[in-house]
Amino acid sequence: MAVIKPFRGVRPPQKYVTEIASRPYDVLSSEEAREEAKGNEKSLYHIIKPEIDFPAGKDEHDEDVYQKAVANFKKFQENGWLVQDEKENYYIYAQTMNGRTQYGLVVGSYVDDYLNGVIKKHELTRKDKEEDRMKHVRINNANIEPVFFAYPENPELDKIVRETTKKTPEYDFVSTDAIGHHFWVIDDEATIQKITALFAEIPYLYIADGHHRSAAAALVGAEKAKQNPHHTGKEEYNYFMAVCFPDNQLKIMDYNRVIKDLNGLAPAEFLNILAEDFFVTDKGEEIFRPEKLHNFSIYLNKHWYSLEAKPHTYDDNDPIGVLDVTISSNYILDKIIGIKDLRIDKRVDFVGGLRGLEELKKRVDSGEMVAALALYPVSMKQLIDIADTGNIMPPKTTWFEPKLRSGLIIHKLEN
Repeated sequence: MAVIKPFRGVRPPQKYVTEIASRPYDVLSSEEAREEAKGNEKSLYHIIKPEIDFPAGKDEHDEDVYQKAVANFKKFQENGWLVQDEKENYYIYAQTMNGRTQYGLVVGSYVDDYLNGVIKKHELTRKDKEEDRMKHVRINNANIEPVFFAYPENPELDKIVRETTKKTPEYDFVSTDAIGHHFWVIDDEATIQKITALFAEIPYLYIADGHHRSAAAALVGAEKAKQNPHHTGKEEYNYFMAVCFPDNQLKIMDYNRVIKDLNGLAPAEFLNILAEDFFVTDKGEEIFRPEKLHNFSIYLNKHWYSLEAKPHTYDDNDPIGVLDVTISSNYILDKIIGIKDLRIDKRVDFVGGLRGLEELKKRVDSGEMVAALALYPVSMKQLIDIADTGNIMPPKTTWFEPKLRSGLIIHKLEN
C-alpha cells in the first residue's frame, strides 16, 4: 500500500511565480533554456539548467555547473524568490489544456515504495541520465522538480480535491504554451490525515512521466539512509516529491515516428511488402489520423495511407503484444526497414503528439525524412496492465501532455 506524507514546500511568493516557473529540464536544449531565460534572473533554468550561466557550449555535466546550481538555489532563497512553508502541507496542482483540467495531489512519496515495487515503472532508465539527476538531487539536497504519478481513481480523494479547489488558488496563470496552471495549499490537519489514510489504501502508484527523476530521487534517498548511522526511517530524505493524478483524468497522446530511408526499396515495393501484414488503403493527400487500436497511417510520396493490422500481427491477450508500437516495430521498422533498436538507430526519429500530424508531413515534405508513421495513442489501461505484469514498454511509447511546470514547489531532503 502507498505511503505518503505532507512536506514543507519551498515555493515562490505569488508575485514571482510566473518569472520562476519553467518547463522541465529534459524537454529543451541548453540553447533553448538560455533563450527562454534571457533577461530573467529568477528563471528556474538557472537552477535546473545552470549551464546557461556559462558561455555557450559549456558541458552541462561539468562539476562547476552542478556547483552553480547550488549557488543559484541558495541565492533564490536568500533573495526571497523561493520561501519554505512553515508547516507540512499537501498541495493540489491542476493543469488546463484545450479546455480539459486534470487535478494532481503534490505529496512526499516513499523511497521504499519505489525500491519494493509499490511505485510501478513501465520504462527502462539509462544509467547516465540517472546519475546526472542523482548528482543534481545530492548537491542541492532537494528534489527541485516533481515526478508525475498516476493512481487508481478514488472518489473520496476526488471529493477532497473538489472541496479544496472551490477556494481561491494560490497560483493561477497561463504559461506561454497556453497551458493553465492552478495551485492550492492543503493545510488543514484533518484533511491532511485523511489524504494520508486514503493513500494507505491504494495498492500501487504508477510512474506516468519522469522515470529518470524517480530513480534518481529514490536512489539518493536510499544512499542517504545507508550513510546515516543514526537512520530512523523518519527523515525527510526517505521521501521524494511527486504530483499524483487519478488515472481517469490523464490523457496519453500519440508518439509518432519519422523514417530517413526505406532500406533501398522503392515506395511501390515498400507498400507491396506492407500489404503482407496490413490492409493498405490510399487516403490521398488529406492528413489521415489513425482511428482506433491497430490502425496506423503512413505518409509517403505526398500521400497518406491507412494501415489496418492483420490479426496475425498482434495478441490482444498479451500486454506487450497488443501495443501498436510493438506491431509497428516488428512488422514495419524491423521487418521491412531493418531498424532493430529504436534507442540507437539514427534512421528513425520521434515526434510527440502535441506537434500534430502536420509536423510529420512537414518533415517528410522537407526531404529530411522519406516517410512518417502515425500511431493510435496508448491508453492508461494499457500502461497500467504493462506495469502490473512487470513488463516494460518499448521505447518512445507514451507522450503525456501537459507536462508539469517546474518551480511551483520544491522539496528539501532536510527540514
